[in-house]
Amino acid sequence: MENAFFALAARMRNIRRWGLMRNSFEENLLEHSQMTAVLAHALAVIRRDVFGRAADPEEAAAAALFHDMSEIITGDLPTPVKYLNEDIRRSYKAVESQAEAQLLSLLPEDMRPAYGELLHGGSGETRELVKAADKLSAYIKCIEELRAGNEEFRSAEKQIRETLEASRLPEIAYFMERFLPSFGMTLDELTQG
Repeated sequence: MENAFFALAARMRNIRRWGLMRNSFEENLLEHSQMTAVLAHALAVIRRDVFGRAADPEEAAAAALFHDMSEIITGDLPTPVKYLNEDIRRSYKAVESQAEAQLLSLLPEDMRPAYGELLHGGSGETRELVKAADKLSAYIKCIEELRAGNEEFRSAEKQIRETLEASRLPEIAYFMERFLPSFGMTLDELTQG
């Protein structure tokens, strides 16, 4: 049905993440996308204002809001399954592309180009910032789960931290050094400036 794109976007709240893991608190796709948008915006601001490189924080935030929207159709395939081998990874990418095309078909034709780019994570360098923000969002989820005493996330936390630490993006190192430590703090610690 044409013009159902935004009604489906509202369904992002129904897609549960971390399906193979016992969670202390559930996270849905809408919550993840919002946090990823906050982080992508921050990384773009850091790139532009701290490192003096071209970046568009608004594009990064918008692309992050839509970067996983295809999961409304595909569901959230757990990372260990998605990347188990190259055949599964390639097949999932094809399914993801078909889902994106289906979503775009639910928009008026003159709006499709703008949203097509957002569904792919933005243009050029924005895409790398959105992917980095996506990793940061997953890492923050791990930190929060570990803080709640859920050891189920220990391995994921270690693997994602190693990936982030190996990143060639200076924005990641900057964010991790200056902002990440506060995610392990209590509300009282956070508000006692």
